[in-house]
Amino acid sequence: MSGTIAKPDRLTCAASRAARELDLKRGEFDLAVNLGLIRTVPDEGGGGRRVARAELDRLRAEDGFPGALRERVATAGTNEGAELMDVTPARFTSLARFGLLVPVHFYLNRYRTVVWLYLAEELRQFASEASNARLLTGRAPAEVREGLKAGLDRRPRNWRGRHIGFLLRQAGDDPWAHAAAVACLLDPADVAEVVEEPYERAHLDRCRPRLPAHGAPGSPAADRAQELMTASEPDEVAWFRADLAHTMETARRQRPAPRPAPEPAPRPVLALTSAPGPVPAPASVPEPVAASVEDRSVPPAHTPSHGVLGWLRRRGRRPAG
Repeated sequence: MSGTIAKPDRLTCAASRAARELDLKRGEFDLAVNLGLIRTVPDEGGGGRRVARAELDRLRAEDGFPGALRERVATAGTNEGAELMDVTPARFTSLARFGLLVPVHFYLNRYRTVVWLYLAEELRQFASEASNARLLTGRAPAEVREGLKAGLDRRPRNWRGRHIGFLLRQAGDDPWAHAAAVACLLDPADVAEVVEEPYERAHLDRCRPRLPAHGAPGSPAADRAQELMTASEPDEVAWFRADLAHTMETARRQRPAPRPAPEPAPRPVLALTSAPGPVPAPASVPEPVAASVEDRSVPPAHTPSHGVLGWLRRRGRRPAG
């Protein structure tokens, strides 16, 4: 029928359905969204991101679908990555710890050991560049060896730097979403020092993006993951704090944080005093009941004031007997 408006759920679909239609696992789909390979739109009902039907049609029409899309989000761990780069796992780990290979995801195995994952496409590209040949064969450069001796491990920081890019892409031009993305990677104490107003911090929490879940909340695995996802190095913390302070200034100007409505002022209580007014009429006096025959010697209450003489005269007119 002409003039009919299509429902939003017919123009878009949820992430789980979009992943099935694109023949992707949910983890692959989320990574594709983070990398900007799949465009999403916000859910007007607040239920998370959705994918437009037009976007699904665009992806399905690309050459090599679905294999080409799946290849772009393929990941590899240490052993698989070492095979792709034709190096030993030890050399691969050294390059990653020094910060030359940037992880895209991590998880904790059953022993609570951190397993870092890397984009397979990036590993192949790194190995193919001639400038990196000296890093792949022979003795590792001196700076790499010295860094590893000092316990250097840039993998957590590199993951945070990459993930903040994912979050800021999803935040778009919304300064509150931008600030919330930065705040979620900071320690709460740092956020409280930068954002002192409690109503603003509460609004940041409402805008807070979801970070990858690792185990039940409060479990050792979740605590370990939270430690990895929180900025820890001094210069890194300083950068996040400066970005948060700058973005908060923009957010305040564009749209101040909501606050509860002020309570109305209490109404004054007036003392109850007797106001001047008309004098109330006296209560009506009931008519006296006529005296009975046996008690006629008692004068009625309304006897006129003629004295005893008038009363004796009236008694003289009483009939006999």
